[in-house]
Amino acid sequence: MSPASVSVSPAATAALFRRVSMRIVPLIFLGYLFAYLDRINLGLAKLKMLDALGFNELVYGLGGGLFFVAYIVFEVPSNIILQKVGARWWLARIMITWGILSGLTAFVTDVWQFYLLRFLLGVAEAGFVPGVLLYLTQWYPSRRRARIIGFFLIGLPAASLLGGPLSGWIMSWFDGANGWMGWQWLFLLEAAPAVLLGLLLPLMLSSSIRTAGWLSEAEKERLETVLKADRDELPTQGHDIGAAFRSGRVWRLGLVAFSFLTATYTISFWLPTILQEAGASGPSAIGWLTAIPSACGIVALLMNGFLSDRARERRWHIIVPFALAIAGLAAAIATDGSVLFVTLAITLANIGIVASYPVFWCLPGVFLQGAAAAAGMALISSIGNLGGFVATYALAWTKDLTGNAASGFIAAIVLLAISIVTIHRLPAGEVNR
Repeated sequence: MSPASVSVSPAATAALFRRVSMRIVPLIFLGYLFAYLDRINLGLAKLKMLDALGFNELVYGLGGGLFFVAYIVFEVPSNIILQKVGARWWLARIMITWGILSGLTAFVTDVWQFYLLRFLLGVAEAGFVPGVLLYLTQWYPSRRRARIIGFFLIGLPAASLLGGPLSGWIMSWFDGANGWMGWQWLFLLEAAPAVLLGLLLPLMLSSSIRTAGWLSEAEKERLETVLKADRDELPTQGHDIGAAFRSGRVWRLGLVAFSFLTATYTISFWLPTILQEAGASGPSAIGWLTAIPSACGIVALLMNGFLSDRARERRWHIIVPFALAIAGLAAAIATDGSVLFVTLAITLANIGIVASYPVFWCLPGVFLQGAAAAAGMALISSIGNLGGFVATYALAWTKDLTGNAASGFIAAIVLLAISIVTIHRLPAGEVNR
């Protein structure tokens, strides 16, 4: 057998992609874990922060929502810049600036400082998720993406799994140290890893296949050949930025992203409060309870991404998880308010929501390429992150009026039901790749 035939064999290609994954996936996984940790630690900090600063639920909700306002506005420009300057430098800039701003939240003393820092945090972090998703399309063909995207997006439930107990421990153990309260230490200590990884990223990440010094010339050519063959098979709708904004599918996928991110952030931001109201006591106990839905979500995410790639099927691997999420949210509304039943219901809902992530984010890359992919993924993410604003500010407003969070769960159920119909109407022949 000639060397040439070995280099293009399926086994050699699989080994090459494993090597690429070992280089890229740990870095982007840690990046997303730190990003989400710095985004949701506000939910646990709230248990002590509001009383310490004299804030009410609406101040908390608006502050949390302002993050998403900024994130939404700056996502598309950020992704376009990333495509021009390269992933390693722009992702590093994102991580360093968001880490610094998250840490500064520890020193907030009034409402306007809180609002300003949350808004600037959204500006700093904007573009990270769609930037990484775009970056992965430059390294993996469509048939391999669900699993790889799953390994990246596992950072979200992993942040909740680790962040709940870790944040609860920090708030309890460090409370009073150096004259600072536990919630202040929480922001400071959980911001540091993002800054450190951001400083290391330019040394460890390659912006493109051509600039990857850790690949041989033959390996670079093989990767480029596989990716070109994949692009030639895809039913692309355009390459320029305008194509993304003109595409009806981009807007429909944005609606779906809005649905599952509304559900995601409703759980992330409000679960500590819901558990406290159900009878759980103390940040440490609540932190451990929030880890249960996240642990189950990690397993579901990995399994669903793997099964979707193996079956080369996308639609039903989104629809079925959404149906589970609806069942879990409905059960949470119907429970008697006990800690056990709330935890079980939210766990079922989280399994459904999180399992859909890697499969859903395979869809934009099927019909968008080049600048259109950069703008389209960012636009979908921007629309989706409106759900973060709804889950923080709008839910805080309705909770203030009604005294409970049921309205937020009902809104998430309706949106997920609409998304099931939207996903089912996508052409199976195009998306099942």
